[in-house]
Amino acid sequence: MKRLLASLALLASACTTAASLPDPVQTPSATAPRFDDAIAAFEAADKQAQPPKCATLFVGASSIRFWKSLKEDFPKRTVINRGFGGSTVWEVDHYFDRVVKPYHPKEIVFYAGENDLWVDKRTPDQIYADFVQFMRLKDKALGATPVWFISAKPSKQRFEQLPLQTALNTKVKALADQRDDLAYIDVVAPMLKPDGSPKDIFVADNLHMTPEGYAIWTPIVEAALGAGQSAKAPGC
Repeated sequence: MKRLLASLALLASACTTAASLPDPVQTPSATAPRFDDAIAAFEAADKQAQPPKCATLFVGASSIRFWKSLKEDFPKRTVINRGFGGSTVWEVDHYFDRVVKPYHPKEIVFYAGENDLWVDKRTPDQIYADFVQFMRLKDKALGATPVWFISAKPSKQRFEQLPLQTALNTKVKALADQRDDLAYIDVVAPMLKPDGSPKDIFVADNLHMTPEGYAIWTPIVEAALGAGQSAKAPGC
């Protein structure tokens, strides 16, 4: 991201920049949304204890869902974890009004995309279009609220899809280079050994990370959020 929003003038510039970007064609998934129960569980929990507005919202797939140490890893931030199942980008879009919008976060950390490639067999172009739709939904509901996109991660189980992940990551990074409300966080290189293979930071399924994996992610994400600390949602 070139710069994060720091003034009303830059907010206006961001809107102009976003409007000038190419508009990718979105292709509907052949799969029905799968996580109604998980989203209903979030809503039930919110009724018991409503999370505060203007928190840092982490949303996306199981790499977010299993980030059990999120509060401890970001002690200076109020964080909300809304990772659900093995979700895809288009499913985050589908549930946006229930899993993002109600929290009015000051910033959003987003992780999804690899399930789209592996499970749904969607192409990088299709996934990119789904993420652009996420940004549209965010713009409409939350204005200039900044989004941090964590790159699709290399894992032992899915290492063969690294070229497709790279294609997706490259597209999102290019979008972040053009938008002041989007930043790209690269976790790929830090997760690889010198020989280019994934580090030994995965549980038995060779997909989900151990605490050592999240220990790699934490300072990278914190540094990105810290660099953009002047950016926040309107009203926060």
